Amino acid sequence: MILSRNPRTRHRRLGVAAAAAGLLAALLTAGPAAATPDPGDGPTASEGVSKSTAAEVRAAIADGEIPGQDEIVHSGNIEHLVNIPKDALPGTNSDLAFQGRYAFSGNYDGFRVFDISNPKAPKTIAQVLCPGSQNDISVSGNLLFLSTDSSRSDSSCSSTTQPATEKSSWEGMKVFDISDKKNPKYVAAVETACGSHTHTLVPERRNVYLYVSSYSPSATYPDCQPPHDGISVIKVPRDAPEKAAVVNFPVLFPGEGPDGGGNPGSPTNPGVSKTTGCHDITVLPDKDLAAGACMGDGILFSIKDPEHPKVIDRVQDNVNFAFWHSATFNQKANKVVFTDELGGGGAATCNAAIGPNRGADGIYDIVGKGDKRKLVFRSYFKIPRHQADTENCVAHNGSLIPVKGKDIMVQAWYQGGVSVWDFTDSAKPREIGYFERGPLNTTTMQTGGAWSAYYYNGYIYSNDIAKGFDVLKLSDRRTDPARKVRLKELNVQTQPDYFD
Repeated sequence: MILSRNPRTRHRRLGVAAAAAGLLAALLTAGPAAATPDPGDGPTASEGVSKSTAAEVRAAIADGEIPGQDEIVHSGNIEHLVNIPKDALPGTNSDLAFQGRYAFSGNYDGFRVFDISNPKAPKTIAQVLCPGSQNDISVSGNLLFLSTDSSRSDSSCSSTTQPATEKSSWEGMKVFDISDKKNPKYVAAVETACGSHTHTLVPERRNVYLYVSSYSPSATYPDCQPPHDGISVIKVPRDAPEKAAVVNFPVLFPGEGPDGGGNPGSPTNPGVSKTTGCHDITVLPDKDLAAGACMGDGILFSIKDPEHPKVIDRVQDNVNFAFWHSATFNQKANKVVFTDELGGGGAATCNAAIGPNRGADGIYDIVGKGDKRKLVFRSYFKIPRHQADTENCVAHNGSLIPVKGKDIMVQAWYQGGVSVWDFTDSAKPREIGYFERGPLNTTTMQTGGAWSAYYYNGYIYSNDIAKGFDVLKLSDRRTDPARKVRLKELNVQTQPDYFD
């Protein structure tokens, strides 16, 4: 059943029971190891909840406070056009990239290529088996890039898991030639320190630079030694991708001692992740600007020299942010939205016990000019619909919806679904549309929901961890002007100037 409901705050008793209070306490007091971002390599495990919590979930569904199991609900301005289930690649669905009439869907087992020339009926034209979480994906010209952040026996697509304590293990970036979209060819691999959890493109005419984000070093890992306080910069010649190589490792958090100078995390800052690298970076090439979400820190830096990025400002939120996960600029480059992935994407943090300021977005204005620019906090935003305590839900990947004079974005919230929200007024953000499914399970915590939700050439595309590829149509006078903006390519972490 599909229901259309007006956006509203759903006041539920869910999340206020002892079980939810216990979860809140655990999230607030946990050290950095508890904030492991994104689902791990391998099958997602289910975790049972208490009988009282399961009973609350069933009661809330019966009362209409939350959608039923797998039930689809959405605001009146969003239409669910189609869902394409997973096929040959059964692993966790991850990020998305776009080029022309094609969408590229990352999956922990490889990647899938869709022809989206008809958004109501996408067609699969290729599925490439190449395991290695999390297979963060991007495209530029005839090249496709894939991140591997799990220790593998080698760099091939037939590799197997192998402990990171073994020197021969491999993690890093893979490069494919996609000149024939139906037959991608693996052409290069570059090993990077601590692997590649995510990567960000800084494209130039002859070369593509990759900023590789990774973290969690250990003295027992030969290729991932502390302090890991920077990012790997890879240079990929477009005409000779097989010559791709690491050209720099800029230190973003200089400091004395074995841990560098990032956020120390617990016990100094309880419940906050220790900074041992970055999780994700977003760049504005036309502005020579980048924003980094780096575990316990948010940073703003200049990329005038792409091989040698320079930090301009750095902020922390040791009250409400547990794990700085990702960043989105507005079109004028005078704001950044940072996300907090409280609970690592595997916890139920969209309930009354956690509240509106944790596991949320933090909106920062950029004030000043040049290298004196500063990040100034304005407000938090979180979806106004409490989710069940069996639903993993927290702020995750989103993109701008290009409307001149407005700051509007669409964003994934795992099992919280997809939210469209307006932050034109940095101090008073508000939701203007949503799409979500009911819980995957009413008795256990089962990881699922929207990993990414991006606006591309008139439609919203979402990659659901468990359910597959969704296409949504947004019809709203506030966002309809965005339909006129057409892009030839979109990697969301390489933000375009939509109106150039």
